[in-house]
Amino acid sequence: MMAHTPRMEPTLAHVLWPASGGFAAWPRTVVLMLAGTLVLAISAKVQVPFWPVPITMQSLAVLVIGMSFGFRLGVATLALYLVEGAVGLPVFASGAGLAYLAGPTSGYLFGFVAAAAAAGWLAERGWDRNIWLSMVAMTLGTLILMGCGVAWLATLIGFEQALASGFTPFIAGGVLKIVLGALMLPSVWKLVERR
Repeated sequence: MMAHTPRMEPTLAHVLWPASGGFAAWPRTVVLMLAGTLVLAISAKVQVPFWPVPITMQSLAVLVIGMSFGFRLGVATLALYLVEGAVGLPVFASGAGLAYLAGPTSGYLFGFVAAAAAAGWLAERGWDRNIWLSMVAMTLGTLILMGCGVAWLATLIGFEQALASGFTPFIAGGVLKIVLGALMLPSVWKLVERR
């Protein structure tokens, strides 16, 4: 009896800019990774007034990159983003360097990679083409990201305080970003398929 292997679907990045085989694929990969880290850096700096706390669009950018790029390219892009910040490039919301990566937001930053991995893996199985599946994938990615962030923060300030300051104030903004992402990705797919 043969095991069933889920069919891999092409990601948005692959459909919009198909990869050529062999050595010629690396310039496309480098350009996409650099474009992704630029989007992440910009999304970290832009704050949107929201209740109860202002929000950045960074977690939305993380999930959209993961789902648009797929598992491998999404993870590589987020890892490059962390390396850029570690060497001192001003890509994080505030601050840079290795010390910043060990600070209170460290769990969230490393959670970006895990969230992009999960979202990318689900996108490769077609979850980015349907609003409801996109919403589930974005919710799962958000929970992974927030779970990593709260877990690290709890080692510094305790679990209850980490929940109170590192999770609860961001629930409303997180829900808004999940809905935006879940509406955006299937809409882009519809435009691509019409073309």
